[in-house]
Amino acid sequence: MNGTVRPAPDLSVIRDDVRAISAYAVPDSTGLVKLDAMENPFALPPEVARELGVRLGAVSLNRYPPADPRDFKDRLAQAIGLPAGMALLLGNGSDELIHLVIQACARPGATVLSPWPSFEMYDLASRFDGCRFVGVPLAADFSLPRDTLLAAIAAHRPAVVFIAWPNNPTGNLFDRATVEQVVEAAPGLVVLDEAYLPFAQDTWLPLLVRWPNLLVLRTFSKMGLAGIRLGYLCGDPAWIAEFNKVRPPYNVNVLTLAAAKFMLDRRVLLEAQAAALRAERERLLARLRSAPGVTAFDSAANFILFRLAGGSEAADRVFAQVRARGILIKNRAHVHPLLAGCLRVTVGTPEENDAFVAALSASLQEP
Repeated sequence: MNGTVRPAPDLSVIRDDVRAISAYAVPDSTGLVKLDAMENPFALPPEVARELGVRLGAVSLNRYPPADPRDFKDRLAQAIGLPAGMALLLGNGSDELIHLVIQACARPGATVLSPWPSFEMYDLASRFDGCRFVGVPLAADFSLPRDTLLAAIAAHRPAVVFIAWPNNPTGNLFDRATVEQVVEAAPGLVVLDEAYLPFAQDTWLPLLVRWPNLLVLRTFSKMGLAGIRLGYLCGDPAWIAEFNKVRPPYNVNVLTLAAAKFMLDRRVLLEAQAAALRAERERLLARLRSAPGVTAFDSAANFILFRLAGGSEAADRVFAQVRARGILIKNRAHVHPLLAGCLRVTVGTPEENDAFVAALSASLQEP
């Protein structure tokens, strides 16, 4: 180059809306008790981990995954009780499936709608995939504002409505009758996101046969397999066939499929872990409610949202102090006005939960 200064890249070809935002932030958890991402804290028993290692070692990494892993999908359908006549689509986590649904429905001017605040990916995927996103604010108690929501559906005519069941980050299940009215009023698809099914134990899956515009979205992540990145979408075969057209080929890798097959045969183990976390959730909820200046909200998930009496300034301070004591939780205080002063903690092992409560108690006593 003979000393010539290399020019800076011309980023003007990047979309303005992409350049205006930051990448999804995943905080460094090195050396911390990780209670920020709704992961299952339990590792596999050593003997199960060894057997899984043998199974993964036999996978042919030189070959692409099957284009349509029919055997696994049939086993999964049987395991979850998929209603007869329905179909499912696999994705690289539920995030990819959210994108696929929106991409397939992204006609010019299309709208995606969701109660808000809720899972951030509904908003991000809508914008990235060329749709307008409308978030309908929840009521002050985090319930669905029926009349407002139905009016928004009538006004915006959304192609897709996403409803998290239970909702993230609030943790509550919405009123079923109101959700049914949404399904019946929606001119397009309604996706019930059941990511936290192992903890809510409440599903819309049997109702797929009742409403042709209803889809159910699930993930292996919250059942203890976040690392394999596998989600699945259930619904009428006509919908699944259309979404399959925009699915990248080989989107689920061979190691993920092998691990999922292996653990599907050992789902009793994962169900026992979920039961233990449900019990810990209630214990942790009681301890939070006994803390001065803390309002902890009911949860049907594996996390608890709680609000500090001092508002968002107190939330920022306590979040930092809890982290300084070795515990990483999630600060939700600035995400939406309804979440002012709120922090969110994942339900961990009994030891992790005790450590969190001790760190929180000490932090609440500091100025």
